[in-house]
Amino acid sequence: MKRAGLAEKREAIVRGARAVFGRDGYTRASIGSIAKEADVSTRTIYNHFDGGKSELFRVVVTEGAEQIVAAQLDLIDRYLRKVTDLESDLVAFAHGWIEPLEKFPDHFALVRQLNAEVGHLPPELLEAWQEAGPRKTFRVLAERFAGLAAEGLIEADDPERAALHFIHLTGTEVTARSYHGAVPLPRKTVDELIASGVRAYLRGYLPRG
Repeated sequence: MKRAGLAEKREAIVRGARAVFGRDGYTRASIGSIAKEADVSTRTIYNHFDGGKSELFRVVVTEGAEQIVAAQLDLIDRYLRKVTDLESDLVAFAHGWIEPLEKFPDHFALVRQLNAEVGHLPPELLEAWQEAGPRKTFRVLAERFAGLAAEGLIEADDPERAALHFIHLTGTEVTARSYHGAVPLPRKTVDELIASGVRAYLRGYLPRG
């Protein structure tokens, strides 16, 4: 029971910290406000995270990133492992790629704050975030686009660049215009942005002839 209680306390602290950091950012957040949000004492927070606010922020960012990675790796396997209709499968994948914006609103509130405060954050924290999340997903995505090229479905001498171009053409505008999910776009707009992005991608990457 004691061990379960400790785990529940830690979960409450991380959940409270995620809400406070997403609302106030790193520089304005305090251990006191996190303790209040989590309904624990500040001493309890330091018992679990003796590095204080900086350690707690790193944990919140990396654990959230790992959740996003798990969702995105599932999407890559579901839509790109076996492609039967390239255009329709890419459209379906692109729709799935932006789903985490709605499924994990607390994490993306944190990402918005992280981007706003990037100049005030320790480089090692930014590196930990990238390694726990974006880079890990992108490596797998690039491997799958290399597979699409090997199968003759696309023509790509640089699979990493091909994967990056795909994300930019189909997801970046949705992410930017919705402010990382803070202001959701109408479904019709999302459909149009993704469809036009996939068409533009295929014009550049379909095999010649």
